[in-house]
Amino acid sequence: MSSPVPSGSVDLTDCDREPIHQLGLIQPTGFLIAVTADWIVLHASANIGQWLGVEPEDLLGMPLSRVIAMDALHTIRGRLQVAHINGSVERAFGVTLSATVPVCDVAVHLSGSTIVIEAEPSEGEGPQDSGSLLRSMLGRVQNTRGFDAFCREAARQMRALTGFDRVMVYRFDADGAGEVIAESAVHGIGSFLGQRYPASDIPQQARRLYERNCLRGIADVDAVPVPVVPALDPTGQPLDLSLCLLRSVSQIHVEYLRNMGVGASLSVSILRHGKLWGLFACHHRQARSLSFELRTTAELFGQMVSLLLEGREREQEDQSEAQVRRAHVRIMSMLADSESPLDSLVTFASELRALIHCDGFACCIDGQLQMEGETPTREETLGVMRFLHRTPPSKVYLTDRLGSVHPPARDFTERACGLLAIPVSRSPRDYLVFFRKELVRTVTWAGDPSKPAQYGPNGPRLTPRKSFEAWKETVRGRSQPWSELDQRSAESLRVTLLEVVLRLADVAGRTRKEATERQELLIAELNHRVRNILSLVRALVRQSESGAETVQHFAAIVAARIEALARAHDQITADNWGPAALRALIAAEVGAYLSASSERVRLTGPDVLLAPQAFSVFALVVHELTTNSAKYGALSDGGGWVEADWSLDEGGRLLIEWQEHGGPPVRPPSRTGFGTTVIERSVPHDLKGEAEVSYALSGLRARFMIPAQFVTVADSLPDAGRRSLPVPAADFSIGGPVLLLEDNMIIAMATEDVLLSFGASRVNTAAGVRHALRLLTDDPPVVGVLDINLGNETSVAVADRLRELGIPFVFATGYGEAAAVPERFADVPVLKKPYGSDQVVQVLASVMG
Repeated sequence: MSSPVPSGSVDLTDCDREPIHQLGLIQPTGFLIAVTADWIVLHASANIGQWLGVEPEDLLGMPLSRVIAMDALHTIRGRLQVAHINGSVERAFGVTLSATVPVCDVAVHLSGSTIVIEAEPSEGEGPQDSGSLLRSMLGRVQNTRGFDAFCREAARQMRALTGFDRVMVYRFDADGAGEVIAESAVHGIGSFLGQRYPASDIPQQARRLYERNCLRGIADVDAVPVPVVPALDPTGQPLDLSLCLLRSVSQIHVEYLRNMGVGASLSVSILRHGKLWGLFACHHRQARSLSFELRTTAELFGQMVSLLLEGREREQEDQSEAQVRRAHVRIMSMLADSESPLDSLVTFASELRALIHCDGFACCIDGQLQMEGETPTREETLGVMRFLHRTPPSKVYLTDRLGSVHPPARDFTERACGLLAIPVSRSPRDYLVFFRKELVRTVTWAGDPSKPAQYGPNGPRLTPRKSFEAWKETVRGRSQPWSELDQRSAESLRVTLLEVVLRLADVAGRTRKEATERQELLIAELNHRVRNILSLVRALVRQSESGAETVQHFAAIVAARIEALARAHDQITADNWGPAALRALIAAEVGAYLSASSERVRLTGPDVLLAPQAFSVFALVVHELTTNSAKYGALSDGGGWVEADWSLDEGGRLLIEWQEHGGPPVRPPSRTGFGTTVIERSVPHDLKGEAEVSYALSGLRARFMIPAQFVTVADSLPDAGRRSLPVPAADFSIGGPVLLLEDNMIIAMATEDVLLSFGASRVNTAAGVRHALRLLTDDPPVVGVLDINLGNETSVAVADRLRELGIPFVFATGYGEAAAVPERFADVPVLKKPYGSDQVVQVLASVMG
């Protein structure tokens, strides 16, 4: 008889840390062999002698071809190729492994660099025409109406296919707990429908495995597992059995199933957008073994149900979103016609409550509070507003348990328990607040969800529940949760109010003035550049047609080439259409395509700049080289790398060499596509340079020569003497308040978020000089960020005051190099808009030491 475990002696997260994928055991219904990449036996299950007539000790280190027929090896190799491409487990049915072994069904997959082969005797019990059977099953599921009927029919079809006593559709909640939402079972077995199970019943690592391996079968919970020999490979690592169909079961899970009266089980994952949504949980009271072929059919059915389920949910979401969009457009139309949109919000409470379902609504504008529906009292609501002042700015805040974060709210849960708040200004903090009252629910658990820790067969650790009788719990202190649609609607409303309505009059006035002054120049320049861009894009589209196999492939090719040009254009325009760095060009293209693997392209050479014409041309060349290498060359697997080296000859010409190493063997292309044409002909044609490409077996090698007229050494440029900004330390932190002077609300909000992310204790934002000087006196900052031009004034007076106080600061401007910075501030770094977080932290690190 078990006894309670003393307090503190059991860690209830033990199950989450149990290495269930490295138990080193398989089920005895078949056997396992693991081999190296050159097909030398590395592991074998201890029962291998019963099947192949060779004991594990005699088989280890031997070529697999000694015990497996060549025809069978050929079949296994073919399935392995597919498994390598798909990253999955592939199966072959009715394979004759040797003359002395029964016909087997075989599964093969890669575990790291190890090839894992599993086999079971072929029972021939799979459907004769699985395609027709699946079509019939899916047709019945598709013909249902409503979500509940869909799930019930899916469970019914899975039970008919597998013959298990009970099949349940088990759905996971956001907190990891699960609920049986549909069930099909034989008469007299009882029902688990509607019961919930705590998250600890299916540990986190088990849920991760269900995402990788959609099929999990246990033929007999009482079967004695078979060890994998040896337990560790020569490097001291156990074999990873994550994708093994025969992987044995954790003893904790075995005890759990026995407590439920289950003799065999089968689990089939139901995924949504690649994440675990739920399971088909199949239980049988006695041992039950299904062949690989029948299990494969069940897995395919589960995958198809996942797709159908995703479509059903998407259809429901589309209908809800259409209603929300109509309400949103109606509200925006009303606000746009108002002279004071922000003040008018209180008159549209009914429309706002239709946009986001709630029981009560409050609007706090300029300290004026308006309420409608079921809300806390005025004093309680003002307390909620003060609580919201402490939440992150410029973000929608929501909770379905207000009392857990704002203790005074525990006194009015019957009126307001859930809260969604939309900030609609910065200073003062104005909010639209939606309230939901408490939703008292009775939850039916399958046994006590607390799962008390006791001494059991597995030692002093968490022991599975022995009782699965319905256990009811009343849940209080929570409202109906806010859905993803509610969150998207709130964010859309926040952005619209801030970007469109609240700044409408001010932005429109300044935009008209600036447009009048610059309209003619911009139109002429835009017309010229658009024509050039459209001509180039038209050529890219036309030349990409021949290399595309599908419309999607064609779209991807064109998009990638246009994006490469866009990255080049960004770097050219960063210095007012001047020369740009070759190193930055290659790094940007490699970083965009390879992300975290960009260090596999090694760059060496002097700092040189390319003229805009050469920069754009060579950007496409680098894009095609990178793309080809990632698809077919050195960057297509984990071991290859590329060396890009350049130098200047005596005549000032730029010599560039691209050399690939360590990739698969290279073969010359069978036809000349547009990408090959770009690499070989664009530099000679457009720049009158040279290009040479050779397809050596060891790796592609390309050489280019760009004439000296397009090349500039970085140190010879007029601005080459500018102070370079230091790279901030990894632990750089602002560590205090920051003064931000910016008259554009959207830019101010984005910059504030960046400053807070780099350790600013708070950000004091001002839109004008007078306000900034007052903030400077009330709360001296450790650093300042000043927009130079503030419409009808500049930030020079604030800069003078900061310099008097010895406080470092930086300027920000949208005028690029043409910004009018007084001579006395020539040493102050300037952030050129648009700037990102990297630029912000770099200039702040330069002035803060």
